[in-house]
Amino acid sequence: MSEVISQYGFILLALACVFAFFMAWGVGANDVANAMGTSVGARAITIKQAIIIAMVFEFAGAWLAGGEVTSTIRSGIIDVETAGFAESPELLVYGMMSSLLAAGIWLVIASKYGWPVSTTHSIIGAIIGFAIVGISVDSVVWGQVGSIVASWVISPLFSGVIAFFLFMTVQRLVLGTEDPFANAKKYVPYYIFLVGFVIAMVTLVKGLRHVGLEYNYAQSAVLATGFGIFTAAVGIFMLKRIKADENGNEEDRFRSVERVFGVLMIFTACSMAFAHGSNDVANAIGPLAAINGVVQSGGEFATQSALPMWVLLLGAFGIVIGLATWGYRVITTIGRNITELTPSRGFAAELAAATTVVIASGTGIPVSTTHTLVGAVLGVGLARGIGALNLRVVGKIFLSWVVTIPVGAVLSIIFFFIFRGIFG
Repeated sequence: MSEVISQYGFILLALACVFAFFMAWGVGANDVANAMGTSVGARAITIKQAIIIAMVFEFAGAWLAGGEVTSTIRSGIIDVETAGFAESPELLVYGMMSSLLAAGIWLVIASKYGWPVSTTHSIIGAIIGFAIVGISVDSVVWGQVGSIVASWVISPLFSGVIAFFLFMTVQRLVLGTEDPFANAKKYVPYYIFLVGFVIAMVTLVKGLRHVGLEYNYAQSAVLATGFGIFTAAVGIFMLKRIKADENGNEEDRFRSVERVFGVLMIFTACSMAFAHGSNDVANAIGPLAAINGVVQSGGEFATQSALPMWVLLLGAFGIVIGLATWGYRVITTIGRNITELTPSRGFAAELAAATTVVIASGTGIPVSTTHTLVGAVLGVGLARGIGALNLRVVGKIFLSWVVTIPVGAVLSIIFFFIFRGIFG
C-alpha cells in the first residue's frame, strides 16, 4: 500500500476529476468543433443543431465504441516495464494529473485563438514530459513518437488527396452538368451510401470489441455495406422533399443543388461526431480511469483500467459543455477561415477525413482527427485553385501543430514537480 495513496487518495482522485472535466471541456471546445466545423461553415446546420448532434452522437460513439476498458498509457508511449509504477504508483497518479492539466491548458489557449490542434497529441506530449522527468528518458518509446510525428504529414496529405478527388467527382457529375439539380438528386444517394459505409467501418474496425462484438475486416465490410444501403434509403426519403427552384436565376438553381448536398452534410456531421466520440473521448477520461484504478485499489498498478460509467459521463458532459461555450471559435476557423465552404465542398472534406480515419485504423497508423480534417478542407480548397485558400490561417494552424507536443511536455513537467512537492 503506497503511503501517499492511503493518505491523500481521496484528494488526488477529486483533483483528477476536476482536471479530467477541464480536459474534456477543452476536447469539446477544440476537437468536437473540428468535427462540426465543416457542416456549420457550409451552413448545412446551425451551431445549435451542431451542439445537439454532438450531444447525441459523441456520447453514443464514446459509449458504444469508446471502450469499457482503457489503456493506462495512451498509444504505448511509455514502456511500462521500465517505468517502475508498481513500486511507486503515486508517480503514475502525479503524471496523469499533470498530463490532464497540461493538455487542458493548451487546449484552452488554442481554442481561444481558434487554432484546431490535436487533443491526442496534446495528451501524448504531456505524458512524454512527465515520463522524461518523473521516470527516465529511456522509459519513452521513441519509435512511437516518431510515427506520430510522421502522421503530421501523412494524414493531412492523404485526406487532402481524397477530398480533392471527391470534390472533382462532384464537379464532373453534378455541378458542371447541364442539369445540376437532377444530377444532384441522382448521385447524392450514392454519396450517402458511401458516408454510411465509411462510418460503419470506422465503428466496427475501431472497436465494438469492448461491447462484446468483434468482427474481422471482411465481416465489418459486409455489415458496413448493409448500413450504407440503409442510410442511402433514409437519404432518398429526405431528398424527395427538396424541390428545384424552377423560376429563379442560375444562382437560385445552384442554391437548390446545395440544399440537396445539405441533406448529405447532416449525415456526415452525425458520422464525424460518432467517429470522434469513439476515438478521442479516451484522451480526456483514460488518465482519470488510470488514477481511479490506482486509488481504488490502494496503490495497485494495472496496465489496463476498467472504465466506470461515471467517468464516461463526466467526460461526455465536459465535451458537450466545451462545444456549447467555446466551440464556435474553432468552428469559424475550420468552416469559414481556411477556404469558403458550401455543402458540396464540406461533404467532400468530411467524408475524406472519415475515410482516412478508417484506413488508418485498418493499418494501425496513428492519426489525428484534426489533422485529417484540416488536410481535407485544404484539398477541397485546392480543387478551386491555390487562391481559394487563406494561406496565413493555414500557416498558423501548421505552427500550432508543431508546438503542441513540446508545449504539452513543458507544462506537464512543471505540474509534475508541483504535485510531487505538495504530496511528497
